[in-house]
Amino acid sequence: MFKHLALIFSLGFLLVSTAPAQTVAKYGADFLAGGVGARALAMGGATVGLTKDVTAGYWNPAGLSGLNYPEIAYMHSERFAGIVSFDYASAAFPISEQSTVGVSFFRSGVNDIKNTLDAWDTERDQPKPNPESFFESFSAADMAFFVGYSRLVQSNLSLGVTAKIIRRSIGDFASAWGYSFDVGAQYQTGRYLLGVNIQDVSTMLQSWSVDQAELQNIADVFGDELPEGGTELVLPVARLGSGIIFPVGDNDLTLGLDLDVAFDGQKTFAPNIGEMSFHPRLGAEYSVRNVLYFRAGLNRISYSDQFGVDMTPSVGTGVQLRQLTLDYGFGDFAGLASDLGFSHRISLRLALQQPNLQRSGSQN
Repeated sequence: MFKHLALIFSLGFLLVSTAPAQTVAKYGADFLAGGVGARALAMGGATVGLTKDVTAGYWNPAGLSGLNYPEIAYMHSERFAGIVSFDYASAAFPISEQSTVGVSFFRSGVNDIKNTLDAWDTERDQPKPNPESFFESFSAADMAFFVGYSRLVQSNLSLGVTAKIIRRSIGDFASAWGYSFDVGAQYQTGRYLLGVNIQDVSTMLQSWSVDQAELQNIADVFGDELPEGGTELVLPVARLGSGIIFPVGDNDLTLGLDLDVAFDGQKTFAPNIGEMSFHPRLGAEYSVRNVLYFRAGLNRISYSDQFGVDMTPSVGTGVQLRQLTLDYGFGDFAGLASDLGFSHRISLRLALQQPNLQRSGSQN
């Protein structure tokens, strides 16, 4: 086990240290940083070592080995007082006694943004008559497609890898493609669980292209210099997870503690050493006969001179009805000190528990 984990860590740190000298985007894939699945988000995202369902395609691909049947999931949430909408859909399928594959799709966007540039008369330096008739709408959207694979290499150890394609667009003005890989591992001994997921282990490369003609009105109206396309790098993030499950009579109490280690110099509001910053996560879940669930967590713990210690709490609940699980999570997406509003997350997960779809060799 330790040889496998050492290999993963070594690869991640090596790629960080040898990344070419290009522009580093500290928040280049931030639309994915919020996480998926109302269960995991209600637990503060502290699920890297715990996740064993279809959402593992995002949190830790090694967790896909925990599926005994195919699963599909969907989540919708709105952030920043409803300005940003986020949708997530995924499916995972056991393909052999040891192997599982999964696919995931993500979209985060701001829709119906008004483009008023054509409503300005640059020669007269004033709005055109009936300026509303010149308004157009566009969207700024970020999308991602994941393909994950997990393999159970021992009865208590699984490894996984995810290939990621990113598509970002700002109307017809600019767009970018990006790609990278995640690698992960999970290990369980008794009621203790450990996990690691190195996101963007290959370093995500985002290539931006800009339509100068579409942006010409900005230069005409404001006199600004037009932006140009370029290449950005999103450096790896090592997500370390741990968990423990306590039986409480016929019920269970699950506790999770995760630590995200970023290497891109995010020093604001985060404990850091040089270019490394540390982001702890805490979560808890109380399960009543594996039917009703109550959850709470902290998905961000930070400090600033202005606000002192700032924590982002979350709570949630869930109910499992045979093959269908409905989860709800509620939290202050931007932290207690923010005025950007709360976030509601609702997700559905369906396990296709048909005898002919059961993983070969499974006892459940």
